Amino acid sequence: MGTQKAYKSSDRMRDLVKDNSALILVMGRFDISLGFGDRSVGEVCRIHNVNETTFLQVANFVSGREYSYSSLSLPSLVGYLKRAHCYYLEFNLPNIRRKLIEAIDCSAANDIAMLIVRFYDEYVTEVRKHMEFENEVIFSYVEQLTQGFLNRSYSISEFTDNHALINSRLDELKNIIIRYYPEKNNYLLNAVLLEIILCEQDLKSHCGVEDKLFIPAVKLLEQQIRESGRILYADNCSSEPTEKDKLEILSDREKDIIKAVAKGLSNKEIADALFLSVHTVTTHRRNISNKLQIHTAAGLIIYAIANKLVNIEDIQ
Repeated sequence: MGTQKAYKSSDRMRDLVKDNSALILVMGRFDISLGFGDRSVGEVCRIHNVNETTFLQVANFVSGREYSYSSLSLPSLVGYLKRAHCYYLEFNLPNIRRKLIEAIDCSAANDIAMLIVRFYDEYVTEVRKHMEFENEVIFSYVEQLTQGFLNRSYSISEFTDNHALINSRLDELKNIIIRYYPEKNNYLLNAVLLEIILCEQDLKSHCGVEDKLFIPAVKLLEQQIRESGRILYADNCSSEPTEKDKLEILSDREKDIIKAVAKGLSNKEIADALFLSVHTVTTHRRNISNKLQIHTAAGLIIYAIANKLVNIEDIQ
């Protein structure tokens, strides 16, 4: 928990920003615009149709204050996280790359500069894979939960066990530049280095919101649905097949197709890889859906991970 007293609905929004300028990014990810004058947090949230409790808990966490995950809105928090992903992938990380290219000598003769850019590009690819997996699979799973259903083939714990911090390699890049790129009075490089440091801190905070607010809130919702007895794709009959039974009724070819779907292959690509016709792949996918009662690619990805048909690292 944070050590300072939590922000309240009656606090002025501009006072929050004055306390912690990082909350400007938080506001943007809640789709809250500037120009709010002396309005309170509650007034600003109502004007922008933002869940007030969720905004306050994120603002409190980011500011090192007392926070709670028990009463926030998961749909509102998922929207916040999606917009944060968009900010990183579509604006911040590409912008840093442009400035990095401008600041260093990327001629063929400068091996260190080329390696720095390569290191950065590999890092961005890793971040993109991480965030797109969350967008397409984890948030789809949570959307099912918010509709009152629990998928017994998957739980957020599967994600928690594999949720790695994505900011550490930026810290490594910062140290590489500081230690091994000797150039005096490179103000452009100094400026982009500062941006890398700020981005690393922001990504660390973003991962903290996921670990300390999002994941605990999802676990709480899973528990509430489990206690209610309402299970997705279950008819509550004692003869209902278990996940082990469902896995055993799949043919080896159907398992191969689920693996391929989880890896992001299209029907045409699956057909080429398995030496089948597209029609045969389509038929297999229809049979898989009927057997598992899973009708989306995101659902199949969750199923494949939960039943150890693929590793998260294999997901495209």
